[in-house]
Amino acid sequence: MSAGRPLTKAERKAFNRAEHERKIKQDLIARHGNDLGTFYYWLRIVNIRGTQDFREGNTDFIREVALALHNVYSRHGG
Repeated sequence: MSAGRPLTKAERKAFNRAEHERKIKQDLIARHGNDLGTFYYWLRIVNIRGTQDFREGNTDFIREVALALHNVYSRHGG
């Protein structure tokens, strides 16, 4: 965490955000089990990142995720 010194404002913000995300992931896993909870957390992160990229006009990330999901479905869904 810190190397014997107080965290800077930016470091504290990053640390608090990471702790918040960790708590959300743990809550989802506790509610839905390990596999489904992890998947729901992954969907949450993809949704946030995809929305940010879409607002910036970059659709590459969304296209890559859609392709990856299609590949998983093709292999395991039928």
